[in-house]
Amino acid sequence: MKTKAAILTALNTPLVIDEIDVPPLECGQVLVEVHCSGICGAQLGEIAGVKGPDKFLPHLMGHEGGAVVLETGPGVTAVHKGDRVVMHWRKGAGIQARPASYTWNGRNVNAGWVTTFNDYAVVSENRLTVIPKEVDFEIAALMGCAVTTALGLINNDAQVKIGESVAVLGCGGVGLNVVQGAAMVSADPIVAIDIYDHKLEMAQKFGATHLINSAKTDLREEVRKIVGATGVDAFVENTGLVRLIEQAYELTGKMGRTILVGVPRHDQDITIHSLPLHFGKILRGCEGGHTNPTTDIPRYLSLYRNGKLKLDSLITHRFKLDEINTALDKLRAGEAGRCAVLMNEQKM
Repeated sequence: MKTKAAILTALNTPLVIDEIDVPPLECGQVLVEVHCSGICGAQLGEIAGVKGPDKFLPHLMGHEGGAVVLETGPGVTAVHKGDRVVMHWRKGAGIQARPASYTWNGRNVNAGWVTTFNDYAVVSENRLTVIPKEVDFEIAALMGCAVTTALGLINNDAQVKIGESVAVLGCGGVGLNVVQGAAMVSADPIVAIDIYDHKLEMAQKFGATHLINSAKTDLREEVRKIVGATGVDAFVENTGLVRLIEQAYELTGKMGRTILVGVPRHDQDITIHSLPLHFGKILRGCEGGHTNPTTDIPRYLSLYRNGKLKLDSLITHRFKLDEINTALDKLRAGEAGRCAVLMNEQKM
């Protein structure tokens, strides 16, 4: 069979939309029909080559989605035909299969263990988590990364305690959920920082107690006005910009945690005063919030279904797969919260 897909053929170029051939299933692989894909900042970084040269070109992309299982390969037991699933990049239950290799006009097109910028995808069993059939595909896509990374960060990486201060620099899909997670554990104050007022307005709705537009004021001065000279207990940096990472670390308290979600370019290094790290201050990167999708996604969906987790307003823009380059441009321009790419003629 064939599938329409968005293919990265070269760094810093638009994705190519075309039909490719889907390979037969091998051990541990699952064929799914993708209904909705999210777009994460990680894809923007992937296209821009922030981690360096890309040796897998051409390849497929996307790591958060909502789908239906069409067929299972040998050895698969965690999902079954007809299951509605979250597609995620963190390992869950099941086999870690060999990544699929598609064919496009006689060329191989590489793929990771999960890809979501395609109508049909061959996915490793352990990148799928079964969810109730009544869960909307857009909500399922958010569970693939934006929600799980953010809430996992609050619980596992930052380990925020009741009444601790939290600052969030960059209020996109992950940042807004970090704000929400901080509010859910009764952090105070919760400082949202961005250069776009519309994102700060969204952050306030998700639980931010203070808003800072860093394009209009001095970030250091404003943060210190709010939290005092002792600094922030947990500072979450989502942009990956070296200058902002350094400021986040500087504004973190002596026993605080600076958590990096954004990834700097491979040819850029941060400069920090490292002595406080020997006495309790923490600087660490976030790898998906150390989420376990198999156990965490059902818990977060329960919170959503009980009205305790706000997700419906996170998606601000919707596109068809043919429009994915426009969606990527919207994210680059800071115009969107989370973009949804709706497949297979889903409603717009």
